[in-house]
Amino acid sequence: MGRLIEELDYRQTAMGPLILRRRWVAAIDADVVEVILGEEHLMSSLFTVGETELAVRGLAAAKGAALRVLVGGLGLGYTARAALADDRVTSVDVVDALAPVIEWHEAGLVPLGESLGQEPRCHLRLGDFFGWFDEARTPADRYDVVLLDIDHSPRALLHPEHARFYSVEGLGRLRDGIAEGGIFAMWSDEGPDEAFVTVLESVFANVRAEVVAFDNPLTGGASTCTIYICDRI
Repeated sequence: MGRLIEELDYRQTAMGPLILRRRWVAAIDADVVEVILGEEHLMSSLFTVGETELAVRGLAAAKGAALRVLVGGLGLGYTARAALADDRVTSVDVVDALAPVIEWHEAGLVPLGESLGQEPRCHLRLGDFFGWFDEARTPADRYDVVLLDIDHSPRALLHPEHARFYSVEGLGRLRDGIAEGGIFAMWSDEGPDEAFVTVLESVFANVRAEVVAFDNPLTGGASTCTIYICDRI
């Protein structure tokens, strides 16, 4: 065991202080890597099942080949890596609003190393996912699959301005940026939200909220998250 906590990087951002750290966890007798934004715990390499399942389940619902994928939120990169594991995927655009997060991947400071930055099908882009679809996209520039993992849930937001996205109007702009027959999938740290499902059903077809269970070594039991999956018809 080394240091209990090692700060790998610290940056001031418009959203508050951003920290990448390595922390020894006694329950597994190993180090984990974590991303902290202000008071918010954004991501931990201890819990990656939800991020991976977001891509696996979203792409399982997609039909066809030569899929263009958009990932909202880079984090530690597990969603993007899982998307790239699908042979049908020809490109993955990953949009993140925090430049240091992209720089950590390019410098190999994350557990996945430089793998995403070196993958020719993957493009790490600095930008605001929630404004990505404010301008109409041509049919040729639409995505086949959009995977979102930024806020903790549709109600537990990292920034109040994100709320506009989780409305019929905001989701409608997203839908118009997805190719016909495409898929929108979103991760949430909370259980299925029936009110949000109703909003999704106003915009998309075949909306389902799938609960994903995974082992939690900190509690000795299981934890859950929710993956919302919607069809664009």
